[in-house]
Amino acid sequence: MSSTPLQRTPLFPLHQALGARFVSFAGWEMPLQYRGVIAEHRAVRERVGTFDISHMGKFTLWGPELGSHLSRLVPSDLSAVPVGSGRYTVLLNPLGGILDDVIFYRHPPEGELEHWSVIVNAATRQKDWDWLNHHFQGIPGVNLQDHSDTRVLLAVQGPAAEEVLQPFLEGSLKALRRFQHGRFATAAGTSGETIFVARTGYTGEDGFEVMLSPEDGIRLWEQLIQAGVQPCGLGCRDTLRLEAALHLYGQDMDESTTPLEAGLGWLVNNPGDYIGKPAIESQRQQGIPRHLVGFRMLHPAIPRSGYAIYAPNSPEPIGRVTSGTHSPSLGYGIGLGYVAPAWAKVGSRLEIEIRGQRQPAEVVKKPFYSAAHR
Repeated sequence: MSSTPLQRTPLFPLHQALGARFVSFAGWEMPLQYRGVIAEHRAVRERVGTFDISHMGKFTLWGPELGSHLSRLVPSDLSAVPVGSGRYTVLLNPLGGILDDVIFYRHPPEGELEHWSVIVNAATRQKDWDWLNHHFQGIPGVNLQDHSDTRVLLAVQGPAAEEVLQPFLEGSLKALRRFQHGRFATAAGTSGETIFVARTGYTGEDGFEVMLSPEDGIRLWEQLIQAGVQPCGLGCRDTLRLEAALHLYGQDMDESTTPLEAGLGWLVNNPGDYIGKPAIESQRQQGIPRHLVGFRMLHPAIPRSGYAIYAPNSPEPIGRVTSGTHSPSLGYGIGLGYVAPAWAKVGSRLEIEIRGQRQPAEVVKKPFYSAAHR
């Protein structure tokens, strides 16, 4: 039986040359680590690291009153997003379940047409593309394009991200606030195109995500590495995002999870009608049956996805771990998991079953780590 070959980003040969270890992820052969997960994690926390995240989906949308149309698909009010800014939100199904978490960016209009782009998860790229096309079918003047295979996406993350990236761009990165974006000319370019830069990331640190052509992306990556920036793989991307209590779609939330359950109620601010609104409002009124909590291990032990969560002295599990790891920054085990409201309060004691033994844990405030810890 033949299997579908894994896809590779345009930077794959560069990762090979740097000695990367690879892993299969969402149909892609992606770098897991280079020097090692801990070294790469610390590089991002202490100075700067760069990631190839070109596997993520990249769509562009044009159309009249597009912000209003998009707002019918999400619980957030996208019509209020100013040009030059972005908004993290979720796509919902009619039951209020999360189809994906995404970032919408609003660009300057082109004549009478609003211009937006959206970055989606690699594992849900086709599902999201089909969902958007289905809901825009029949709306005059709306055009969607999938640039996922023609654009490289790099993340430059860490407290020194601005200092390191700035020399390769014309125009000030300092002017960009969190979730703001712009187009910049670059010394890295061979195509003559300007490149998209947003002050966003998935690490809990300051940083930027840069979208550009493959040839420009290869050259910028090479220049960053030559400047001493640590290349980073998916291994430390996961430990960094978990320390920052950032969700991983497919583990910490999915189509059976609502934003209210996932601790994303702050995204629900859309005053108009949107897909899933009746279910969300009903759950808000009737009570949220479970909550995604953050917990820390009280003894040396590492929680992992799928491990059972117990209340002390409880014979039956009260939940499951969705994500867990040993925190390189904090020095102890941390995790996320769903529990009933009675056990969701900060300070609640839990037990995580690890290799047949129940290990004590405590619900803590999220995020586990922030830049203030430095």
